[in-house]
Amino acid sequence: MDTLQIARRVINIEISALNALEKQLDQQFDKAVDVILNTSGRVIICGMGKSGIIGKKIAASLASTGTPSFFMHPGEAFHGDLGMVTIDDVFIAISNSGETSEVLQLLPFLKDNSNTIIAMTGNSESTLALNALYHLNIAVPEEACPFQLAPTSSTTASLVMGDALTVALMEKRGFQPENFARFHPGGSLGSRLLGNVKDNMHSQALPVLSESDSFTSLIACISKGKLGLAIIKKESEIGLITDGDIRRAMDKYGKNVFNLTCKELASLSPYTIKSHAKMAVAVELMHEKNISSLIVLNDSEVVGVVKK
Repeated sequence: MDTLQIARRVINIEISALNALEKQLDQQFDKAVDVILNTSGRVIICGMGKSGIIGKKIAASLASTGTPSFFMHPGEAFHGDLGMVTIDDVFIAISNSGETSEVLQLLPFLKDNSNTIIAMTGNSESTLALNALYHLNIAVPEEACPFQLAPTSSTTASLVMGDALTVALMEKRGFQPENFARFHPGGSLGSRLLGNVKDNMHSQALPVLSESDSFTSLIACISKGKLGLAIIKKESEIGLITDGDIRRAMDKYGKNVFNLTCKELASLSPYTIKSHAKMAVAVELMHEKNISSLIVLNDSEVVGVVKK
């Protein structure tokens, strides 16, 4: 078997594992999300070996999307780090077998501390699953490893279950791009959303036409501007024509579309935003209105275009 065939086999096995994971989802997932939403504590993720590596990623994803979370190594936990666990914390323990000794040895403390335990295992009858309040089933039909030894499909299932928790919690909390930016000020998205519109807008060689310009001029203007739109000026008013407007006009008018002028195609009173507004406000407005761009004004003058 050549390497491409091997790769395709691995990918197909893991796709099958995720299809099985989707079918296994039940009310335990809903309850796990609810208990995390309602806790005043943090979410602590714990796992050994490959499960621990996945756990670190899940903890990082949760923390960056509005759910306070951190990873705790089970060995370090048993030698003092349990002192970081408060009674309000939710503890998510990951173990495919559900019998990882380093994880199981933490159960007496967690139960005595009245922590809510969520188990993520591939065996609902395992010690870990039976000692947890909620169980997230990550069982897979088979590993992609030909010897069924190296964690492959099972770690993928753990990762995706963690992503499902992260996104469900994001949506339940109403987490917005500007919230994400606050936790990622060093990244390109963070610096963009925390800045002002004037710092992120397109302002050079704006695609501007008058309402009397022809359809052919419109096509040339949009192509040259590379913003997917043209701004139409009419005395003190402005209009907007997008590439979507052009497609719809061509469907409606056929070849007669070339007889139209910008006046007949422009949408008047397009959505606008002030140049000094926060970029996060612009992104939220575009999301709310289901649009991909805003015309930027300085007083009543068009000074730019901002895109999602």
